[in-house]
This record gives sequence, structure tokens and C-alpha cells, in this order.
Amino acid sequence: MASVPSLASNVTQRVADALVSALPEAGAADPLLRRSDRADFQANGILALAKKAKANPRELATTVLAGLDKGGVIGEIEVSGPGFLNITVSDRAIVETLAARAADDRLGVPVNPAAGTTVIDYAQPNVAKEMHVGHLRSAVIGAAMVEILEFTGEQVIRRHHIGDWGTQFGMLIQYLLEHPHELDHKAADKSAEESGEEAMSNLNRLYKASRALFDADEEFKTRARARVVDLQAGDEETLALWQRFVDESKIYFYSVFDKLDMDIQDPDIVGESGYNDMLGETCRLLEESGVAVRSNGALCVFFDEYKGPDGQPTPLIVQKSDGGFGYAATDLSAIRDRVSNLKANSLVYVVDARQSLHFKMVFETARRAGWLNEDTHAYQLAFGTVLGADGKPFKTREGETVRLVDLLDEAVDRATAVVREKAEKVGLSEQEIVENGRHVGIGAVKYADLSTSAARDYKFDLDQMVSLNGDTSVYLQYAYARIQSILRKAGDAKPAAHPELPLAPAERALGLHLDGFGELIADAAKEYAPHKLAAYLYQLASHLTTFYDQCPVLKADTPEQVENRLFLVDLTARTLSKGMSLLGIRTPERL
Repeated sequence: MASVPSLASNVTQRVADALVSALPEAGAADPLLRRSDRADFQANGILALAKKAKANPRELATTVLAGLDKGGVIGEIEVSGPGFLNITVSDRAIVETLAARAADDRLGVPVNPAAGTTVIDYAQPNVAKEMHVGHLRSAVIGAAMVEILEFTGEQVIRRHHIGDWGTQFGMLIQYLLEHPHELDHKAADKSAEESGEEAMSNLNRLYKASRALFDADEEFKTRARARVVDLQAGDEETLALWQRFVDESKIYFYSVFDKLDMDIQDPDIVGESGYNDMLGETCRLLEESGVAVRSNGALCVFFDEYKGPDGQPTPLIVQKSDGGFGYAATDLSAIRDRVSNLKANSLVYVVDARQSLHFKMVFETARRAGWLNEDTHAYQLAFGTVLGADGKPFKTREGETVRLVDLLDEAVDRATAVVREKAEKVGLSEQEIVENGRHVGIGAVKYADLSTSAARDYKFDLDQMVSLNGDTSVYLQYAYARIQSILRKAGDAKPAAHPELPLAPAERALGLHLDGFGELIADAAKEYAPHKLAAYLYQLASHLTTFYDQCPVLKADTPEQVENRLFLVDLTARTLSKGMSLLGIRTPERL
């Protein structure tokens, strides 16, 4: 595996070297290379450099041009405007660079030599509660970032901070103690999906029954509250019953994540309870260092910059006046664990934007305590709300939060109908229709989320998501399947690069976009921005469409041109497949 320098980086280096030769006293300079509609690239850095050196920018640009080593990479170059350089790379350089990418399993994408260890906190459902549409974004965005970061060479540790602790468990455990068969499963030969549905049904029934009894029966309420004390004290019988709730919930969680085509491993689930033993020490360290102070009996951290509606500082409450611990104590203990024990350089939290204030205060507290510093940073990858077609938070007609499994099932049903319409033409079997319908439906849901900047709200519109037109995963999946169809029809003709051939404009545009894959991956990883990868893939599929319209592949003029165009579409398919897999989306061979 060898990384392949992009044409952009190659040209940048050549222009930078020419700049140093033309103006050695200025030292190293950035040519500020950008894609251009007047050429392949435009170098804009000469203007700033000339201003700094009190030189004429156009004359400096002319000197740079004269001293530039084109090296077979640069085909044409001209001075434009007040001192820009318009640069066109050679057709040969495009094909040779793409051939080097095609020869590498990683498509020439480099591994970051400075990669470290990142803990990503995502997909955080609550024990004994149903997953709803609000859980979708954390899971989908987090899973994509895991894949992107790992592809760049980062060591990624997954953490699913599930809600598995709190006073509500006193009520649930006490009811289960008095009704011990409520979580029993009726049969053993169920599928994962059926077991998940049964587990959630059991949990829902038990929750409703225990809540009704808690509200109606004072004696039960007293027993339930006493059970909370037993739980927090580590009583064995109570913990065993609590564990049954966790295990039952995991059966359900895993069935939903399986439907989402996500791999969630048991060791990665470290919920709120996983930090219980650290809470007291966290509070002691904060109080002894003076980072936190007692206020009306509660342990608080104050910030001048965060004030409530009354103008008074809004504190972060680490420990309540009754001795109970708040979410902050758990989150701060998790930071200590992830930095000290897991040796993380970066902590990424894929959490709803509405919790931004909480995390700002938690991160600042950790910095004051010395748990976060210049070598270790924390970042909230905050996401917006899923909206309905009316632009309001997505709800059922009854005003209830939409069940995630219902939403995913409907997406698969819609997508299967779309696949079935095309199935006869392609010759798909019923099994392929069902399988592809699942991949298209789940892909559609994921892509709609990931193609929007995480911080923005987005509308959940299934009709648009499964459309063959526009910025959808279905459009990308069909682009991939179309290439596979062409490769199957090619017969004895095989993809082969022919650097000696001239390229048509659509071939050049497709080739230059393919060459930008590695730099795009690096940007998406650095900025925690999976939507940038989605945008790149959509643009790639759009370039492919233009290429098809203008450049016959199997009916090209010469056998060499057929091979070269097969080479271009084959590399496009591999890039689409790799990019989509990083987003957690499958690319069926036939659609």
C-alpha cells in the first residue's frame, strides 16, 4: 500500500518551488491553489507574496512561470488578471496518477502519520426505553465518523454511553421482583428482529404496569424508593434484577442496530453505571483543587460566561445537595477514564445540539481540572433535529415520538417497491429484490442524514430519500450498479490505463474529481464532517452521468479508448463503493 500524491499537491509543490526561486528572501510560500472554471487550477498566492515583498504581482507571476518545472505534470500555464496563474495539467498526468491510485487497495489514500487515539461517544439509547427517531442521528453520524477516522489511520475506541442508571430503576426492579416472569421470552427459535420486538414489548408492558402501580399504591412507591437505595448501595439481588433490564434492553438495541446495518459490540457499551465507582473521587478532586465549590449544599462549578435569564451565573451541578450525583459527575468521570485509562488524544461526543451548554461547561471544567489540555481535546459533534415534512420536530399524528423501527421498516418497504419496479429489466430474483430493498432503504435513511451538515436540522421525507433523481443514496447506488453492468457487458475488453490517449472534457472532469478523494477524506476526518464525503460522492456520480452522456464506453472509437474508459468507470465504481462503505451504506452489484 502506497499513498499517491494528488495532482493538486504535485502542482502546489512545483509552484511553491518556483516561488522560492523567484523570491528567495520571502522563504516558503503557499501558492493557494484552487480548482478553477478557467483552467484545472488557479494559484492565487502570488498577490499576497508580492504585496509583502513590495513587488509587482504580475511581473512576479511571469518570473514564476518562467522558472517553473512542469515535469510532464503541467500541460499549460498562463498569467491571468493582476497576477493569478491558470494551470492546466496534462492528460497523461491525470491518467498516470489515476493508474497509481487504481493499483492500490486504499486508492492511494495516505495513512495520517500523526494519527492518535480517538474515543467516539455515539449511539446512546436508554435501558428499558424504546429507541425513537431522535436516536437515529447519533448512531448514523457516529458510525460514519468511526469508519472515516479508522480509514485515515486513527485508532478509534467506540463508546456507547447508554442510560442504564437512575431513580426510575427502583420502580422497575421492585415491580420485577414482585412479578418475576414479566421479562420471560415465550420461545427460543425467534429471529433477532422478533426477539428484539418481544424484548421491547416486555419492557414497555412492565414499564407501564410499574408506573401505574407506583402512581396508585403508596406502599409500592415506598418499596420502590427503598429499592433505589439498595441499587446505589450495590445490593446483590437488586443488581441482578437491574442486570436483567440491561440484558433485555440489549436484545432490543442489537435488533435495531442490526436493522440499521451497524455493528455494535458488547465491550463498547459502557453506560452511566460504568463510572459509578469514580463519582466520589471525581467530586473530591474537583473540590480539593478549587475547581468546584459548595453552594447551598451542592457541589458546583461556576462560569462567568454562562448566565441564566435572571443574569446570575448558571452553574454546572456535579453533586446535588442530597448527595446524589448529576450527569456532570458521570460525564467528568468518563473523561478521566478515557484520557487516563484509554490514553485518548481526542474525545468526540455525537450528541444533540440542545445539550451544547452542558458539554461546554463539562469540557471547561475538565480543562480547569487538568484532565483536558493541549495534548488532549474534547469536541461535541452536535447534531440538529429530525423534522417532519411540516418543518416541525418529527412526530406521529397523535403527537408521539416516532418509533425508530417503524421508520426503518417503512423506508425498506418504499425502497423495495422502487427496486421491484426495475427488477424485471435487470433480472433480479425475489431474494435479490428483498436484499437490495433493505440495502437501498437503510442507505436512503443514512444518506439523507449524512448529506446534511450535522449541525443543521433536516426534513425526513421518505419519498425524496428513495428517489432515483437528485442527491440521494439511491442515485449513487444506481451509478455503481450501472458501472458493474457495463463491466459485465465488456466481454474480453478489460479496464486498462492508456496515458498516451487524449482525454475528452468529461473524462478530464471525472478524472480530476477522482484524484481528489484522498484530500477529501483527510478534510472530512479533520473536521468531523461526514457530509463532505457525501457531497463528494454525489458530485462524483454527477460527473459520471455527464461522462456517460458524452463519452461512449463500449462503443468508443478504438480498443485502447474502450479500455481507458473502462478503467475510468472501474476506478469510479471502486471510489463510490469505498466512500459509501465509509458512510455505512452498501452498494449492490445489480439494481
